Amino acid sequence: MNGRGRAVAAVLLAATAVLGVVAAPGAVAAPGAVAEPERGTERQASAWLPQPTGPYPVGTTSLQLTDDRRDDPWKPGQHRKLMISFWYPTTRPATGDDRTPYMLPPAADHFGSAGSVGQSEHGFEPGRTDWKGIRTHARADAPAVPGGRRPVVLYSAGFGDPRTWGTGLVEDLASRGYTVVTVDHTYDASEVAFPDGDLATSVLPALMEQPGLDMGALLRKVLQTRVDDTRFVLDQLAGLHHDDGRHHDQQLPAGLAASLDLDRIGMVGHSGGGSTALQTMHDDPRLKAGVNLDGQLHFPGPDGRTGVFLPSVAEDGLTRPFLLMGTQDPDSGSYHRQPGWDALWQHSTGWHADVTLTGSRHGSYTDAQSLLPQLARQGAISGANLTADVGDVRPDRAVLATRSYVASFFDRWLRGHDDHLLDGPSPRFPEMIYER
Repeated sequence: MNGRGRAVAAVLLAATAVLGVVAAPGAVAAPGAVAEPERGTERQASAWLPQPTGPYPVGTTSLQLTDDRRDDPWKPGQHRKLMISFWYPTTRPATGDDRTPYMLPPAADHFGSAGSVGQSEHGFEPGRTDWKGIRTHARADAPAVPGGRRPVVLYSAGFGDPRTWGTGLVEDLASRGYTVVTVDHTYDASEVAFPDGDLATSVLPALMEQPGLDMGALLRKVLQTRVDDTRFVLDQLAGLHHDDGRHHDQQLPAGLAASLDLDRIGMVGHSGGGSTALQTMHDDPRLKAGVNLDGQLHFPGPDGRTGVFLPSVAEDGLTRPFLLMGTQDPDSGSYHRQPGWDALWQHSTGWHADVTLTGSRHGSYTDAQSLLPQLARQGAISGANLTADVGDVRPDRAVLATRSYVASFFDRWLRGHDDHLLDGPSPRFPEMIYER
């Protein structure tokens, strides 16, 4: 991706590095295959998410949360407010227009516009994609499936990404019987749409253009804000569970609050969201297990000095299980190549494993892996930008591997069901390099 392309993701990732698709049903495109756009054609590119693989239909609902005890660190003088979404098993499958939109219209318009964090990170042509037309596989506000309490998994997207950018993985977990809570980190995410019509856009691009920027300090502030957000969400989940889902006059769908098993909570995140998952595990014992999808744990040293800053999770390690999933991005790979991951590995006493997806890049564990190849075939993203974002791994294999390893991990540590995929290298996934 060029110039300011990948403005947040690349800059944040590169700053730390100085220190050490699924196609249409029935068809899979070759990696990197790009169709030239037809001249004079103004039709927007369209795309769809892969189907969930579990036995349950999926429901979803969204909720605004306001932390009355915390000022917003990016907007002093106002309380911190967040949007979260629940994704959960239901008995009412969604079809056609009943499927919830991937993004609300104001968020979709901004995400696809020139200069948005989403557009600059991923390099798709501004205005060329119908982001409003993409649908999930979930029914809005459907009742939760009966049958008792279910484990909860939190999801945090990468620095600059909206909470929707992991919907394919999130829906799949919900279809397998988990309740997943996705968190938008306001003013960090490319954009966050609130029920009152407010659209909060990311402050990160402007901050990174400031002269004399201390990148390490900015990264530490982003991570701490995300950890604080996550712990606040955990507090709110406890309140929702105990008051049967009523919260500031907002009512959760029938059965959802009662289904939350707050003794079995895990967290998965991509990039900065993966860093957030493990740091929150370190800081908050309510998280029992965590998956880090290519999120680095080392930052530039204090005040920009030479050296590395390691967050406390890397310095102290973890006593509870975690899984590292790396890519073959130049700044990623196995735990041996990353000082933060290596320190975490050496200091941890809980179960841990590390896998690297051959042929992948930093975006391969997100919806970029399934959506961007479709856009490339319609000329809405260049072949070079596509490869920079998701590499040359087969999209369908990347999606299947991500879903399988994440589900296997949480099944093992939140449900006590072990399919032994994480015991070692697997003939089912020869593209996964395993280290234990």
